[in-house]
Amino acid sequence: MFKSLEGVYRDGKIELLEPAPPGAEGRVIITFLPTKSIDLAERGIDEEQAADLRRRLGAIAADWDRPEMDTYDALDEEKDEEKGTQLFD
Repeated sequence: MFKSLEGVYRDGKIELLEPAPPGAEGRVIITFLPTKSIDLAERGIDEEQAADLRRRLGAIAADWDRPEMDTYDALDEEKDEEKGTQLFD
């Protein structure tokens, strides 16, 4: 299962802002995000709507990270194998 963590890149090193999952080891993909913050008001989202979105997406994230969700990853891998495609070596 994929697990995304937030971190900061400084002086050639990545500092995680939260602990990695137990036993985590292996390949990673690093995505550099723009440092500019998102102007929610510019997108028509007020503070109350932003809080509601955070609350609702938090529930999805909690479900997404459940160990049972690994089943769906396995299904995707089986489909890829049937098609002869792979995301990673």
